[in-house]
Amino acid sequence: MHIKKIGLAIAFAATLVPAISLGTTTAHASSTNTIVSTSNMTDTSYVRKSATGWTYNLGGTASNMTFGKKTHYLKNYPNTTWHATKKRYIVKKNGVKYLYYYVTNGRKTASGWIWHGYLQKKSYAHTTTTSTSTSGNGTYASIYNQAQSLLGKPYVYGGNGPSSFDCSGFTKYVYSKAIGQTLPRTAQQQYDAYKHVSAKNAQPGDLIFFGTSTGNITHCGIYLGNNKMIDAQLRGVVTEATNVSWWHTVGYSRPATLS
Repeated sequence: MHIKKIGLAIAFAATLVPAISLGTTTAHASSTNTIVSTSNMTDTSYVRKSATGWTYNLGGTASNMTFGKKTHYLKNYPNTTWHATKKRYIVKKNGVKYLYYYVTNGRKTASGWIWHGYLQKKSYAHTTTTSTSTSGNGTYASIYNQAQSLLGKPYVYGGNGPSSFDCSGFTKYVYSKAIGQTLPRTAQQQYDAYKHVSAKNAQPGDLIFFGTSTGNITHCGIYLGNNKMIDAQLRGVVTEATNVSWWHTVGYSRPATLS
């Protein structure tokens, strides 16, 4: 009997010890998902940590939040920069507290709420304007004619040509075919690699870059002068204006000296 009483006492004491959860806050399980708080945050750039993870449309109310439709699978966005502008703490039905970010890609064509653990902050490997990348030589006419010949080609993310392009794939292809100049692959790398020129001194054939800052270049095109460019965007390879509200010009670079 004495041993039995000790066993019962130990079992009773164990029920008084709270559960421990590593890295999260655990509350009592509930029949609903509850929003603890939602707030704005400074625009912060992230990339996927792995190919796992979905964005969601979150709905319902603060006391009964629902996970709506899955919207975007990270596996399909290997090189996308996601801009987090809101954060939300949620206590799920299992009683565990989670942090979600509201994210949007650079072109604002994909957005949703995603668990923060699927993302990691984007880091930038900056080069200076005196990069060791080799500048080329050639004629503007060669650049222009090659670019013009590709008008109407469809946009495909990661497209390197010749049947489809993304923005930096297009500029890289044109320079290679027109004057034999090899550019880096991404828009950010193309911006970083060459001498920068001011808008006042930009010349036809220079590259023009767009984004939110010099460290977050999201688009590029071939400058034609007079606020015009040829670029590969969602409508395909087009000639369009550069001084419009949906393009935020960050700067220009000069990969080649053109005559």
